[in-house]
Amino acid sequence: MATADDRERRSPGGEPGADPVTDLQSFAVHLRRLNGEINRLVQDFAGDHGLHATDVHALAAILDSDGPMTPGRLREHLGLTSGAVTACVDRLERAGHIRRVRESADRRVVHLYYDAAARPAARTYFRPLATATRAATGRFTGDELAVVLRFLAALNEELATVRPQGR
Repeated sequence: MATADDRERRSPGGEPGADPVTDLQSFAVHLRRLNGEINRLVQDFAGDHGLHATDVHALAAILDSDGPMTPGRLREHLGLTSGAVTACVDRLERAGHIRRVRESADRRVVHLYYDAAARPAARTYFRPLATATRAATGRFTGDELAVVLRFLAALNEELATVRPQGR
């Protein structure tokens, strides 16, 4: 049975005596909650625009890509079959969210670009996320935010290497 001292030292959702700053269970709870809230926004956007949630993830991948995104890179990023990516790209193009551009040197190479005309709808829809982010960042110093960004970048790097068993 936990003592009063144990309860005082227990982090939210954590083990008795766990350091609330490094308690993995606390991180997991907050990351799941953040993921759930963002997924709710993504599902709403997808539903209102006749898309699948995967299509919105594809849009994000195209937007966040360091260079031109190709259907092959998108397939690898999303972990989908080439047929599923083709259907996804077709839906996104029909809905006016992306454009396919064939390379002039090699017409077989297709690059996917987020269509600038689609930006106002996305901005309007995701404005509450930007507003919440702005409000939350206002609670921290620049140095603290630099650490948060370093943590998020490191976590994304680590997660990018994780693959389900059997793949």
